[in-house]
Amino acid sequence: MVDFAEVQVGGSPMRILHTTPAGAGPHPAVLIMFHRGGFDVFTEKVANDLAAAGYVAVAPDVYHYQSVKEKAEENDLPKDPEIIADVGSTIDYLASRGDVDMGRLGIIGHCMGGRMSFLGASTHAQLKACVAYYSGNMFKAWGDENGPTAFDLLKDLKADVAGFFGNDDQNPSPDDVDKIDAELTRLGIKHSFNRYDGAGHAFQNFMSDERFRPDQTADSWGKTVPFLDGVLKG
Repeated sequence: MVDFAEVQVGGSPMRILHTTPAGAGPHPAVLIMFHRGGFDVFTEKVANDLAAAGYVAVAPDVYHYQSVKEKAEENDLPKDPEIIADVGSTIDYLASRGDVDMGRLGIIGHCMGGRMSFLGASTHAQLKACVAYYSGNMFKAWGDENGPTAFDLLKDLKADVAGFFGNDDQNPSPDDVDKIDAELTRLGIKHSFNRYDGAGHAFQNFMSDERFRPDQTADSWGKTVPFLDGVLKG
């Protein structure tokens, strides 16, 4: 069951959705960078599924800077420096709990959260595992258009990576995925990319009858938990 905590980030209150696994800690933990829907039933399910797999799961509300938090239009999305600060504050929250093994931290995200997963892992070396689902908009900065993009910052990535993509997606397109794959290979970053025919963007999102692909969802989540276990529990 999810619950909420609150921290301050740059003078702004930020909610953190969190779940805790059964048993005594310290537990490994995974940050969830949510998709456009924010704290919806999809994000809650990801958190509960991670808790069932033995992880403290925490999702920062990166919309806390917005005057209308429930609306995330393209020009209302959080800026990259804000996202980076939110990830850092969420890591600090995990350290304050007392039941988290701070040497075993990962990050996961879907859609814009996949992009934020790469961004967070590239700017916080404490994160050892990075899971990115259909991470679009990797090639432009959010906020300062002249700033580094999430793709540019991959050079600082220290985590192992698992990526999941639909071959019918256009953001990221298969060519975009090829470019990210090639860059991670060039940088010597350990990664595995999984691509699915018959699936487009947001294929795990059971809230959308049009997009949801149950077979691809089952296969991808069936690979996600073993990946996290291998990095954070091995």
